[in-house]
Amino acid sequence: MITNKKLIECVPNFSEGRDKGKIEKIMDSFRGKNGVKLLDYSADESHNRLVVTIVGEMEPVKNAVIEAMGTAASIIDMTKHTGEHPRMGATDVIPFIPVRNVSMTEVIEFSKEVAKEAAERYNIPIFLYEKSATSPERENLATVRKGQFEGMAEKLQQPEWKPDFGSDKVHPTAGVTAIGARMPLVAFNVNLSTNNKEIAAQIAKNIRHLNGGLRFCKAIAIDLSDKGIAQVSMNMTDYTKTALYRAYELIKIEARRFGIHPIGSEIVGTIPMEALIDTAVYYLGVENFTMNQILETRLME
Repeated sequence: MITNKKLIECVPNFSEGRDKGKIEKIMDSFRGKNGVKLLDYSADESHNRLVVTIVGEMEPVKNAVIEAMGTAASIIDMTKHTGEHPRMGATDVIPFIPVRNVSMTEVIEFSKEVAKEAAERYNIPIFLYEKSATSPERENLATVRKGQFEGMAEKLQQPEWKPDFGSDKVHPTAGVTAIGARMPLVAFNVNLSTNNKEIAAQIAKNIRHLNGGLRFCKAIAIDLSDKGIAQVSMNMTDYTKTALYRAYELIKIEARRFGIHPIGSEIVGTIPMEALIDTAVYYLGVENFTMNQILETRLME
């Protein structure tokens, strides 16, 4: 049994979703490591991004993540990187999430330890974000990443954007990384019946919290040129307060004005069962349903 151990989840994002050889080299950092379980990984060519989900004990997770950062820094050249997803580094962002027997305060301190060690080892500037942020301006990843890799050299010279760890000069090929502690996040994307990215951008603008939309929803437009469609790509930062079905239904409403509609959706990485149950209950119209009615929940008691 592992119930007495401190467990954390980590979902590092790397700026490589096309070269299978490079992806496998990064993934080797997470395979076969004691104290670390690889739950999922997803590489997307349009986004040109690799999203990995692991869970494990704190020290083994730290070692695996720092090893992966070094691998990414050695094989990814950000000066040649292109993709639909915003990015600023070879290892773009590393969030840590408390899972069992560990407090958010502990995870915040842990994220700082990882950031300090990685910055010193690889000479990569690192920002702390979300719950680990050292100022309110650094809480939102989109604000930290604004300017992307191409604009980071100038950004880091501004006093208010001095990195929390590492040099104030961008790593020439590995760029900049954000590390922090946060609550569970659901990466939820909705595909549209159009290839017009401008329409997707307008829908994303209307549904995200930054522009007066759903409180715990971040959204951008993505051009899935390989599929001939556009996509609204979302991070649902608190699924317990803004359910997935609300985002999906609002996209349907906003899409209607352009004469289009959703044609599918996807979850990137893992998702808490409660987030899916909440949505299933809504669409099925189930009354007075509780998580105790889930067979797997009862088996784990």
